[in-house]
Amino acid sequence: MSSPSKGEAIILYDGVCGLCNRLNQFVLARDSAPQFRFAALQSRFAGEVLARYGKDPKDLDTFYLLEDYGLPSERLRSKSDAALRVLRRIGGVWKISRILAWLPRSLLDLGYDLVARTRYRIFGKTDRCRVPSPRDRARFIEYE
Repeated sequence: MSSPSKGEAIILYDGVCGLCNRLNQFVLARDSAPQFRFAALQSRFAGEVLARYGKDPKDLDTFYLLEDYGLPSERLRSKSDAALRVLRRIGGVWKISRILAWLPRSLLDLGYDLVARTRYRIFGKTDRCRVPSPRDRARFIEYE
């Protein structure tokens, strides 16, 4: 188990969702800095963070990005806001996602919610959180 350090950006994802695990692999492959850590929504760590923000840790339909962990500037972003921030921070061609930020957040979140409702049917669901590869294991918080 690897604990987060102050100032880190942490992606909180549904650990049993096939789409979420694919998105983690997408980020890992493009996050050359590396600037992101990962924690399953089912983890104790995510539960504590979400409770601090008044969010239900049992709501697995939302993707979160926790920025500046443990600092006064700490901020929890969700849904399309979180996804767009991750893409922008990855950089490169993914910076083009800034164009989507001009759309109303309610419209972006509507699209996000549609994908969230159908993701298990389309991408599958596992019985438990996927264990990361040995190469990436240190980037995951509470992967056991």
